[in-house]
Amino acid sequence: MPKSEACWGCLRSLIMIEQEMYERFECAPGLKLQAHERVTQIHQENMAKRMDQLEKLMERMERRLWLTVYGVVAVILAQAIQSVLAVAP
Repeated sequence: MPKSEACWGCLRSLIMIEQEMYERFECAPGLKLQAHERVTQIHQENMAKRMDQLEKLMERMERRLWLTVYGVVAVILAQAIQSVLAVAP
């Protein structure tokens, strides 16, 4: 089998696998509005999932930021206390 036929075979199998991954729905001329509404619903669901992921990411970054701020404040206070203790007899 020539190399190009093998590539086309792989491509066809990938297309078939990809088609199986997506949910099928009818799209006849009379059903265009329903198809458009379904696609819009899918887009909105995906956007909501992405927004949730972004919110979780922002919360984690905010926690890291506050942890860093508290760490810096703790180091400054530790140095201040250490210098006070060094001066006191």
